[in-house]
Amino acid sequence: MLKHRGFPGRLPGTDLQFTIRRADPKGATPLRARERYADRRPLDRAADREFLAALWEHFGEAPFVRGNLDAGRLGWLLKREVVPAEEPFDAASYEAMLRIDAERARQSFPEVFENE
Repeated sequence: MLKHRGFPGRLPGTDLQFTIRRADPKGATPLRARERYADRRPLDRAADREFLAALWEHFGEAPFVRGNLDAGRLGWLLKREVVPAEEPFDAASYEAMLRIDAERARQSFPEVFENE
């Protein structure tokens, strides 16, 4: 499992994690898109925004390896702002390739891209 050095481990001041410490010996938790409902807590929305900002800062539009990125946190963005970068896509692999759909990300989280 690739560890993304310099990537924030969690949302500061919370227990909402962005990365995992070690690979699960049974295999990676499969990625699955999670539904974002309008009544989500502001803290959860802030975590999505900050996670996307960290992804953008580290990878931009280039494809990246899932590695130690948290499956649950990725799930809130998957198949919207973060999409598979390869076919076939193995959702249960630490080596799965992903990329940011910049157009969709700008629509969903314009504040992340304000200073461009």
